[in-house]
Amino acid sequence: MTGLAQLILAIAVALYPFAVYFGIQYLSLGVLLLLLLGIAALRLLLGGGAGKVGAKLVALALLAVAALSWLRGSAEGLLWYPVLCNAILLAVFAYSLRQPQTVIERLARLREPDLPAEGVAYTRRVTQVWCGFFLANGAIAAATVLAGDMQLWTLYNGLVSYGLMGLLLGGEWLLRRRLRGGV
Repeated sequence: MTGLAQLILAIAVALYPFAVYFGIQYLSLGVLLLLLLGIAALRLLLGGGAGKVGAKLVALALLAVAALSWLRGSAEGLLWYPVLCNAILLAVFAYSLRQPQTVIERLARLREPDLPAEGVAYTRRVTQVWCGFFLANGAIAAATVLAGDMQLWTLYNGLVSYGLMGLLLGGEWLLRRRLRGGV
C-alpha cells in the first residue's frame, strides 16, 4: 500500500469516533454504514501481507460492528468498535509475550538488530505495560458505551484515549533515553 493510502486510512480510523458522532446526527444509518464498510474494505484489501494480522483483525472488527448495526437497524453497534480494537491489540500483544519475540522487541530490532539481553527484557516489560493499557482503555471505552452518552463516548474514544496513548508513548521514550544515558 502506498504511503499516502496508509496515511488516509490511518486518519480515517483515528477520526472514527467523530465520524460516528456526526454521521449519526447528519447522515442516514445506511450512508454511514456504507462509508464505514468502504473504509473496512480498503483496510482489508490494501492492508498488506500476512504479517499484518492485527490490522486485518481491526478491519474485520469494523465490518462486524457495521454488520451488527445494519442487522439491528441501529448505530449502537458502531460504538463497540473502540472496545473491539483494544481487545484485539491486547490479544496481539499478550500473545506475543508467549513468543520468542514480543511485538515491542520486533519493533526495537528494526532500529537495533543486535538488541542486547537487557533490551530484550526491557521490551518484554514494555509489552506488558501496553497490555495493561489496552485492558484499561478497553474497559473505559466499554464504560462509555454503557453510559449511553454520545458526547462522552466521542470525547473519550476520539480524544482522551489518544492523549493517554501519546503520554504512554512519550513517557516510555523519555524513560528509554534516560536508561540509555541519552537524557
